[in-house]
Amino acid sequence: MRIGELAKVTGTTARALRHYEQAGLISSERASNGYRVYAERAVVRVRNIRHLLAAGLTLDDVRVFLPCLDGDVAAAPPSDKGLQVAAERLAVLNQRIAAQTEARDRLEAALQRATGAAIRPVA
Repeated sequence: MRIGELAKVTGTTARALRHYEQAGLISSERASNGYRVYAERAVVRVRNIRHLLAAGLTLDDVRVFLPCLDGDVAAAPPSDKGLQVAAERLAVLNQRIAAQTEARDRLEAALQRATGAAIRPVA
């Protein structure tokens, strides 16, 4: 299938697919007209990549899962390396959340001092 078809079937964009290919996570052949052509199995692989990215992993992190990207990543038993990568990514995300929480609290305090009133969070 061509890149546009793969993008539509997997709910992503052609740009993201080219990015995944550049990162070495998927591959394509070139048709005689120069268009990228992907095998049907790329659908499962792209869905798995998107699943891992949605879980908070980066493309570099996803590389660890290359051996199992063509199967059911969500149901497969995790590898030791996969667990290590996930734990490291979780630590990074927790650090970012803590930093953002501190920044929010400083801004809220500054606004309270400036206005003399409690600031209501916007939902």
